[in-house]
Amino acid sequence: MRQLLLVLLFLLSFSAFSQKITDTIVSQKLKEDREFTVSLPESYAKNKTKKYPVLVLLDGDYLLDPFQGALSYAAYWGDLPEVIIVGVSQNKKDERYSDCTFDPETGLPEGKGEQFFEFIGQELLPYIEKTYRISQFKMIAGHDVTAGFLNFYLYKDQPLFNAYISLSPELPVNMEQIIPERLATFNQSMFYYQASADGDTKEMQFRIKQLDSAAVILKKPNLNYHFDEFKGTSHYSLVLHAIPSALYYFFAGYQPISVIEFNEKIAVLPSGYVEYLAKKYETIEKLFALNMKIRINDFKAIEAAILKNKAYNELDALAELATKNYPKSMLADYELGLMFEKKEDPKRAIKYYQSAYQKEEIGNLTKDMMLDKIEDLKKGIPINGKSIKTETQSQEQTTEQPTEPVQEEKKP
Repeated sequence: MRQLLLVLLFLLSFSAFSQKITDTIVSQKLKEDREFTVSLPESYAKNKTKKYPVLVLLDGDYLLDPFQGALSYAAYWGDLPEVIIVGVSQNKKDERYSDCTFDPETGLPEGKGEQFFEFIGQELLPYIEKTYRISQFKMIAGHDVTAGFLNFYLYKDQPLFNAYISLSPELPVNMEQIIPERLATFNQSMFYYQASADGDTKEMQFRIKQLDSAAVILKKPNLNYHFDEFKGTSHYSLVLHAIPSALYYFFAGYQPISVIEFNEKIAVLPSGYVEYLAKKYETIEKLFALNMKIRINDFKAIEAAILKNKAYNELDALAELATKNYPKSMLADYELGLMFEKKEDPKRAIKYYQSAYQKEEIGNLTKDMMLDKIEDLKKGIPINGKSIKTETQSQEQTTEQPTEPVQEEKKP
């Protein structure tokens, strides 16, 4: 328990980086005012055009802070994207239960439950879409009774949400059979995560595992389904275990290239290293509606795989990607210079390193590095039995600055 408290305090320390806004909707569906809290990412005010995935939290009163902490921490390291979080207040006496009312025979929302269902889809989400810059990737999460309730959005032919986080759900009537059936019908990409704890009631565990048994056998390439069973956890401590597990599962494809991904998926390829990188970011855009530049470290990982496998011609394609992503930087010219250097064509390599010198530094690529590359290559190029270094010493004392960049030659 002490460790969990330390983790929680650590995660919550990152919540200071975001902005919280408390707002109210005069709900026509609920016939009452409903309060909610919006947590904006740190970069929201700085980047006026960027759109963000949105996460709607039922039980926002106590789920917002742990979700915010986990997302802020992971976004700081580039593991997860920044997300707009909307925490729905349900802190009045028994409000979370009345919000989730369902017919005990049909298992469908009724009364206040039906009104709350429509409030989320027809009032809250449209307001958030109008007020904030959100992308098309929408998530929803809840705990026990609200975790069961959020599954009702999968009953619709066109679900409102792309991703569902169901933490120790109390499932309404027949939901353990209905959810797998619904998941099997969707053609769009769908993410579904559920978790249970030792501390859940036996009935809850039994029905959750029934749902899992039916969902895990679905063989649909567009369905991303995962179930965690946390041993040694209570019904409440499960939340701190499940939140990062769910988020990291959903955004596994978003994460930077890791050592494991490099060794197991990239370095073992016979070719197509640049294609792998391009497809990785195409998938990020397709799944999460995020249009982002390729990370510099991912460029370097692919470069390393190319060098490891001596597939030097692929540095040409890598340079093309660099031009698209960082047109003002020296990255593209550096990759071309490296290609010709490895192909033992030092004169052409020098031309591209000279061109790179004139452009903006990026990552670990610096002007000093380009100068060193040029100097080292000049030492090894013979002209009439003398190196370029020897012949040009009478004209230049040092090579502190390269010559003016030449026109880029047509790439082979």
